[in-house]
Amino acid sequence: MDVTIHRVDELDASLRGAWHRAMDESPEYSNPFLAPEFALGIGRYRAGTRVAVLREATTPVGFFPYERNAFGVGKAIGLGLSDCQALVHRPGVTWEVQELLKACGLSIFEFDHLVAEQKPFGRHVTGTFASPVVDLKPDESGYAQWLRGAYPGLAKTTLKKERRLGRDIGEVRFEFDERDPRMLRRLMQWKSAQYRRTGRMDRFSRPWIVDLVNHLFQVREDHFTGVLSVLYAGERPVAAHFGPRSRTVLAAWFTAYDPELHYYSPGLMMHLRTAEAAARNGVTLMDLGRGDKEYKDWLKTRELRVAEGFASRPHPVATAHRLWRRPVRGLRNTVNAHPELRAPADRLLKTVGTLRTRSGTSGPSAH
Repeated sequence: MDVTIHRVDELDASLRGAWHRAMDESPEYSNPFLAPEFALGIGRYRAGTRVAVLREATTPVGFFPYERNAFGVGKAIGLGLSDCQALVHRPGVTWEVQELLKACGLSIFEFDHLVAEQKPFGRHVTGTFASPVVDLKPDESGYAQWLRGAYPGLAKTTLKKERRLGRDIGEVRFEFDERDPRMLRRLMQWKSAQYRRTGRMDRFSRPWIVDLVNHLFQVREDHFTGVLSVLYAGERPVAAHFGPRSRTVLAAWFTAYDPELHYYSPGLMMHLRTAEAAARNGVTLMDLGRGDKEYKDWLKTRELRVAEGFASRPHPVATAHRLWRRPVRGLRNTVNAHPELRAPADRLLKTVGTLRTRSGTSGPSAH
């Protein structure tokens, strides 16, 4: 196996085409976060972004995108943002992890949403987790009918709230592929405020993430399109979602709503409308991403498994990085694995968020 390292902007049309073919040949790699367009987007704003190209003879058969710092510490591309990570390869291709890390100049490689198919990384996995997905045609009747059968009370309540929203505010309409950039800015403002209210790190206080989302919104390729969906009541935007789609998979990424209208359950309304519209537009799977949320339990038709861990070579830097990162992950995973701990943790985070907001230390808004 020959491995060459490239900056993402060095990938020519031939290499991007080979990457796309590898995605098409394996359903595990159909997620838009595994497309070269996502790597290219990250590479615009993260200087250490690289792609290892694996070749058999002279034919490119595998693509391994990653980020690397000056000390040789590597991480999955978009770690903390990407909900799907992998070395994308053609069927039957295998590799040796130590040789791969050496070729990339990495002492350690960290991942947290690695697809289950990545067998060579298996002994480096520290945990596997459920990643809920929605089959948009789970049976002949379609997803909407399936959901009404699985959760009749939820479906009935949501439809009732949608009718009330239409009476109170204005006629409800949904745009699956909204192209107005002002609505994307509105979504980021809502999401930024939500992060602060709940005590989470405000991703949109980081300019490079704002720039990345604005860039991906403009990408409209066959294997990666940035899709902004907006729910309106009259002319008033109520809820919005932005996420990438490939030919067959839509990734649920950033969803937020007008907090003044929370009693209408606009977030759930948004997810249901998005699923129905995505199915009409050729999407067969909506990936809700790793994480325990009640709405995911309602919407999912099944679960995939994703892995987190550290692949490393014997090196002091690798040891130090693992000792620093692993306790943080362990604490988070312990809380997520025990429902009785999640509620107190959420209350603590919300209290912190309230205090930050009152003291004015919540960080800048998204624009």
